[in-house]
Amino acid sequence: MIKTRRHLLQAALTAAGLLACGTPALAEGFPDRPITLVVPFTAGSATDQLARALASGISTETKVSVVVDNRPGANAFLGAQFVAKAKPDGYTVLIATNTTHAANEHLYKKLPYDPVKDFEPITALGRGGQLMVVNASSPVRSVGEFVKLAKSRPGKLSFGAGSSSSRVAGEMFKQLTGTYILAIPYRSNPPALTDLMGGQIDVMFTDMATGLPQVKAGTLRALGVTPRQRSPLAPEIPTIEEAGVKGYEMTYWFAAYAPAGTPAPIVARLNELLHKAAKGSAQAAFYQPTGTDLFLNTPDEQRKFQSAESLKWGRIIQAAGIEKE
Repeated sequence: MIKTRRHLLQAALTAAGLLACGTPALAEGFPDRPITLVVPFTAGSATDQLARALASGISTETKVSVVVDNRPGANAFLGAQFVAKAKPDGYTVLIATNTTHAANEHLYKKLPYDPVKDFEPITALGRGGQLMVVNASSPVRSVGEFVKLAKSRPGKLSFGAGSSSSRVAGEMFKQLTGTYILAIPYRSNPPALTDLMGGQIDVMFTDMATGLPQVKAGTLRALGVTPRQRSPLAPEIPTIEEAGVKGYEMTYWFAAYAPAGTPAPIVARLNELLHKAAKGSAQAAFYQPTGTDLFLNTPDEQRKFQSAESLKWGRIIQAAGIEKE
């Protein structure tokens, strides 16, 4: 009996030692099969473009396939919820934005996922600004002219919103200009842009990645940019604040998250891979042509950043007078 107990004790200690020593080793063979980057917006969106640029870089680095899985809908609920319920093994990663992890909790009374408890932060990925755009055939040629038109037709004009950033940018514009413009929700920004070009809606606040190519192609006209500084990609476009809307500023960010419970060594390895991809080939493939600023951090830093951003977006949404749906 004593010998049996001694053997059991030794076995338990050995197992504990192996577990302790083996935790960092979890990441040594990772990844050894395809990784899926889930995008909660449609193909062609800025988040989708970023995910595809990162996927290429990770695949080149690891020699493992990286698949981009678009799961748009319900203001990014569907994609976020899918990853929240995925196996926490590092092979399913959400390429998220402030929509899923800072704004939605202040826009909706009930979310099908918890932006804090259901995820392990991996890293921030970038920050950018938006464009205020109208159809190229519109008679409006400036922010001031649009404000004048909107005030002359209260409730008759509409703006498309394919993300929380687009929605809040439009609502903030309404608040600061004293205009009443109807908000039309979309699954993502690309289909909203299609309707803008088709004349179904009147204006849109969209990310540079999807809006600027249409401006340069001549199908859309840019009236202003949402950050406090002009974009180096289109320095001729004034900021909305410069154009007369004092106090106006709106930016957005991207980040990567794994399901809650993903082992720390795996999260650290994903952080390393995403950082390499973002600093490498994704620069030419996404960051530079879209004017997106590189913004990388550690999992702990992203957790703190997300918490601060949630408070910030809550204040913005409250100030814009947006009631929870």
